[in-house]
Amino acid sequence: MEPAPLAEEAFEVLREVCAKIGVDARGARLLRLRSNAVFKLRGNMAGGNMAGGNMAGGNMAGGDMAGGEMVVRIATAPDALTRLPVVVAVARWLADRGFPTVRPADEIADQPIVHDGRVVTFWRYVPSRGRPTTRQLGRVLRSLHREPVPPVGLRTLTDPLAEVRHAVEHRAEVLTAGQRSWLSDRIEELTGRWRDLDTGPPVLLHGDAWIDNLLRCQDGHVVLCDWDGVAVGPREWDLVHTYHGQRRFGLSAADVDEFARAYGSDLRLWPGYGTLMEVRDMYAVGIHIRNASGDPFSRQELPRRLDSLTRGDGHARWYMAAPA
Repeated sequence: MEPAPLAEEAFEVLREVCAKIGVDARGARLLRLRSNAVFKLRGNMAGGNMAGGNMAGGNMAGGDMAGGEMVVRIATAPDALTRLPVVVAVARWLADRGFPTVRPADEIADQPIVHDGRVVTFWRYVPSRGRPTTRQLGRVLRSLHREPVPPVGLRTLTDPLAEVRHAVEHRAEVLTAGQRSWLSDRIEELTGRWRDLDTGPPVLLHGDAWIDNLLRCQDGHVVLCDWDGVAVGPREWDLVHTYHGQRRFGLSAADVDEFARAYGSDLRLWPGYGTLMEVRDMYAVGIHIRNASGDPFSRQELPRRLDSLTRGDGHARWYMAAPA
């Protein structure tokens, strides 16, 4: 039997989890389907498994969060169950310190919630307006990298291609034998080169510090979201996403220049820059290998990315969503 599309599966998980904890999922809107299925709820609650009725969500960084409105994230990554309790704890810890981050929905008890093998988290909704700038992203990351490491069991980023390797090994149905062989060899080569990089001292990493994970609030301030990749590791991993955005996703050289000035250093001047960009290229393939069997966009995007990688085309345009 063909597996149900990821979006349909995610909607079913959403309805069942919300029914179990007393949250109204009617009218939920799918915002994004990549590493997570991300839904926006209307904000209605039926009084189920709430944590002390704390509807205000505590000390919410940014001051622009909307009452009882929530976002639900349903993870697709294979290590979500072991990783997400730490993700929730770190985001709450940063919010309590006043760092500009989205905050877990404190009125939902016992997060994350595991349902039928899926891991589900609830977050405060941030009404956004307009697009943030790479200058704002650079400033936020500079601030993040000055934070102490939180007192939770954070992983250390030692192998950024682990999830890609896992996808290649376990999603044979979406890859040819030749593609699997090439990817396996290339992943091992890049992993060795990653280990040889001379990086700076470890810092608190966001892990996926792309401009789309920065939300511009209605008052103009920004908050950082999507902490699934949070870890301790080299700051260069957080920085490379913006430079890679120029290489693959349509950011301009001026965008990157603004980011570098705001952060206070330019990754392009670092000797390991070329290797790190190649690692980031490979990292960006993993999600589409994992999702291709159930997501039409991933089935469309995966061949584009694999073709440019195997041809050695370092500047082919890639997409985050289907081109209009």
